[in-house]
Amino acid sequence: MQSALFRPEQLARELPKEAETEPGEFPRYFVAATVSSAPPGWMLRVGGLVARPGRYPLAALERLPRTDVRVRHYCVEGWSAVASWHGVRLRDLAEAVGADARAEYVEFRSFDVDREGRAYYSSWDRASALHPQTLLAYGMNGERLAPGHGAPLRLYSGVKLGYTMVST
Repeated sequence: MQSALFRPEQLARELPKEAETEPGEFPRYFVAATVSSAPPGWMLRVGGLVARPGRYPLAALERLPRTDVRVRHYCVEGWSAVASWHGVRLRDLAEAVGADARAEYVEFRSFDVDREGRAYYSSWDRASALHPQTLLAYGMNGERLAPGHGAPLRLYSGVKLGYTMVST
């Protein structure tokens, strides 16, 4: 059903700055018993069907073109909020690492684990992952991303529900 309705280039409506949810009011989400910080030496691990697999520190991602989006975030728990997110478009990273066109899905895994020690993960179809508003966000509302919102890097998109946006 999703593939029948989804349009890869249709954008979620960008909102004005005045629409942003008040600071501290955007709910946090994490699967661990407490908010986790990234482990020392954290790097984004990229593998699978790519020409240049490897580990990429945040500084390397910040050297890629920055994209900003301000869209309404929808949660399956019934709330919504607006924030300004900034980071690198996943399609730009995919191009930089030489993602193979045969890859139909992308899996995202968090360093954060739940009480049973299981990593939080989500799999996205290629079209959603490469949507122009899908970011690996390292900032929110003009600041570095905080641990409660997925620091140091969070998958974010205006075309998916919040629980699918893994902190990577």
